[in-house]
Amino acid sequence: MNGWLLAAGALATVTALIHLVAGGRDVVRPLLGCSLEADARRTLHAVWHFATADLFFSGVALTTLATRPAPYAPLVLFIAAHFLAYAAVFVVITLRADWSRPLLRLPQWMLLLPVAALAGAGVL
Repeated sequence: MNGWLLAAGALATVTALIHLVAGGRDVVRPLLGCSLEADARRTLHAVWHFATADLFFSGVALTTLATRPAPYAPLVLFIAAHFLAYAAVFVVITLRADWSRPLLRLPQWMLLLPVAALAGAGVL
């Protein structure tokens, strides 16, 4: 068993659950109640669900791969790369905002970056 991948998968799955619960309360409810046009509102709602599914299925894939013998490096590296990209997007957006302590305003990168690092370590 690959402990690095197991940890990455567990963290990705926990991240999906946090996204589903906290994001539903803090992001989706206000989004659905805002004054954006219905098409834009529903599209953003769908994209939010895409992110939840992606986080969840990535966690399942990493956890499953943790119990399998290699070779699985290309898939794990793909998952690690997209978690790294997600983390980078949050960091760039928060640093460009006019907020005090911006990295704490949108802390999602703090869960996404460790998944990328753990998955990367699991390939090594």
